[in-house]
Amino acid sequence: MKVQMENALAASGAGVAVPALGLAGVGKHYGTARGVADLDLSIAAGELVTLIGPSGCGKSTTLRLVAGLERPDAGTISVAGSVVADTRHFVNPERRRVGLVFQDHALFPHLTVARNVEFGLDRLPRGERRARVGELLDLVQLAHLRDRYPHELSGGEQQRVALARALAPRPAVVLLDEPFSSLDESLRAQVRRDTVATLRETATTGVLVTHDQTEALSVGTRVIVMNNGVIEQADIPEKVFERPATRFVASFMGDADFLPARVHRALLTCEIGIVSTVPGWADSDVDVDVVLRPHEVALRPAADATARVSSVEYHGAFVLHHVQLASGRTLRSWQPHNVRYPVGATVAVTVAPGTSPTLLVGDRAVTSPPANSVRTGPSPMRKGGPSDDADPTEVTR
Repeated sequence: MKVQMENALAASGAGVAVPALGLAGVGKHYGTARGVADLDLSIAAGELVTLIGPSGCGKSTTLRLVAGLERPDAGTISVAGSVVADTRHFVNPERRRVGLVFQDHALFPHLTVARNVEFGLDRLPRGERRARVGELLDLVQLAHLRDRYPHELSGGEQQRVALARALAPRPAVVLLDEPFSSLDESLRAQVRRDTVATLRETATTGVLVTHDQTEALSVGTRVIVMNNGVIEQADIPEKVFERPATRFVASFMGDADFLPARVHRALLTCEIGIVSTVPGWADSDVDVDVVLRPHEVALRPAADATARVSSVEYHGAFVLHHVQLASGRTLRSWQPHNVRYPVGATVAVTVAPGTSPTLLVGDRAVTSPPANSVRTGPSPMRKGGPSDDADPTEVTR
């Protein structure tokens, strides 16, 4: 509790809540190549967010800018309410109150566990250094290994030492750059749980970079999805997965298939039939794409159906079915492990009850009818993509 109060007060100044980390209009280019552009982000004290995106999307550049390893070309970066970088000012990394945990842990091989943790505490009196090291080693449950060297530790133990070292100076924010990727799958989940528990116990603000969608969704209080140097969506995990803001987010944050569809008088239909009603679209007649995830697609055997199972993948508890529709498009469907339709079987394809799928106009999700979407005359099922003249009301990122 004492550690929690110290960190909370340190991040909030004189009792006034300020973001632990703030980015406003931040940009960075490498020659003509865009690293990041117009980044706007505010992370509250004690929040743990995950940063995810494909290789080259700007995740590492963002971390390097926050840590002070790169200078921004535009915008402002603040840590605990203090500006650490803008076009006129630049605070060196060691003075930013930012902790770093790297993928390879970056421990000093010639120093013991205790000396590694103590490394950033050189300004404290010896007694305070010793007390702080003991406190952190107890926190990460490594007090019994304080005199060992890094090569004498397991991968998980090395990761905990790296975290303790990052926490030692009481940073306002800790940046974790894929800290679990070098661990075996069997060990990764446990080390991840321990790390998250430590961050929450100390009320430490954290930004965790990952390539793992499951990790991003299960760890973060918010998930930040980046692509091509910009933030596509920043929201709670449930909304990022269930209500993606863009086509990219829908496909990157989990398996997703897209079917041309139409909303006519609040009824959403596509090649597989009626999908759902769409409240608030009663006067609309508009082409959309519907996003369907495998767990939302239901199958049942039907001899007269035009859809056929094209392949089957066994995943243990579930079986993934690839189903080819009459149009040649493919949908995927998760089924329980005891339900397996043979390749070539004809199946009726429907949407699972209770499904309220995301609708796209172009590459943006919409929650209300686009402007000028009221149409007259018949509305046959379209065969092409979204209409070119659509002006969607976008999902707020």
